[in-house]
Amino acid sequence: MPLPSKSGTILEVSEIASINEKERRYSREIKEKKQKLSGIDEPFTVLVLLLLLIGLVCLYSASYVTAYSDGESSTAYVVRQGIFAAAGVVAMFAVAFGLKDYRKLHYFAWPLMIFSILLLATIFIPGLWATINKATRWIKIPGIGTFQPSEISKFAFILCFSSWSSIMGTKKMNNPIIGFGPFIICMGMTALLLMKQPHLSAMVTIAAIGAVIIYLGGANTWCFIGAGGGAVAFVLWYLKTHTYAMTRINVWLDPFIDFRGSGWQGAQSLITIASGGVWGLGLGQGRQKHLYLPEPANDFIFSVICEELGFIGAFIIIILFAALVLRGYYIASKAPDRFGTLLVAGITTQIAVQTIFNLGVVSGLLPVTGASLPFFSYGGTSLMMLLGEMGIILAVSRRRNPEEKENKDK
Repeated sequence: MPLPSKSGTILEVSEIASINEKERRYSREIKEKKQKLSGIDEPFTVLVLLLLLIGLVCLYSASYVTAYSDGESSTAYVVRQGIFAAAGVVAMFAVAFGLKDYRKLHYFAWPLMIFSILLLATIFIPGLWATINKATRWIKIPGIGTFQPSEISKFAFILCFSSWSSIMGTKKMNNPIIGFGPFIICMGMTALLLMKQPHLSAMVTIAAIGAVIIYLGGANTWCFIGAGGGAVAFVLWYLKTHTYAMTRINVWLDPFIDFRGSGWQGAQSLITIASGGVWGLGLGQGRQKHLYLPEPANDFIFSVICEELGFIGAFIIIILFAALVLRGYYIASKAPDRFGTLLVAGITTQIAVQTIFNLGVVSGLLPVTGASLPFFSYGGTSLMMLLGEMGIILAVSRRRNPEEKENKDK
């Protein structure tokens, strides 16, 4: 029915619909502008910087003996890590403020996944990869050092399956072929290449990250039950066909059965942790890092923390990690769209899984594997990757719902 306008003319129903559509579009534009003007999440930023600072201090304490014994300056490890940390912080804020629309990352999802698989496949090229402690996990970069391609694979799985799940939607993701098929294919190819290194901890971490994302995206629950059974079968097969893995299981159950052999790492880690007691020996006063505890600056840095800072110091650091993970999931829950939620949840899951893995290894709850502690373990390129991912979380936090920002300001 035609309606009179204020000017006395007649408005048709189609014209009214057009005006309403323009009003809705204008409202969306205003809302998006408000989202872009939002600041980064302050608690998350403070937690990241605090863990990074504490990590550098602990790294210096854990590494100066190793550095000196290698003929380097006692500050060599922490100086190199500090340079990467500074570059990583710059990258974090550059991403946080420069990535105005994180949804553009959709375009890089599958290309990055393909690139990560091809990068892992270069392990078959002689002379390109470095072997350290019987593991071939690092690509050599002349003039820079080494980096682990598995770090790129972790982010590739996060981005790829966050994009895939958000595009498909809950109804399509519930379809076993659409929801689970691409993950099984990509995970299978990645796992086969990681087995060549071998890098079991990376396999578990990547599988956990991908599984969490597609589960949140709406993948069929029965598929997870079937995949769980398949994973158990794979682990049993892996243990049967790989002698070193079964040896690790036996030594994990009792590291003192081969104290001076394959049980040395686990046993020394337990001795180091027990030496700290409640209050610790004091920062820099640890004894086991004096060439008793292997990898004190990397996989077993938390053991040194327990010895020097004691139960109290270690507990505070665990609380900081827990707060960071919880805040990350909070940001994910407040993201303005499905892609942002899954992206932040995936990155946060990576931090959680790696932290749990590392703490489980050093405390003897899990078999000894190459699991680094985020923000603490020595490794420049992995630290920069991690801080870049923190920047993505902060970029998503800037686009939280404007109503929430307005209520906070009040």
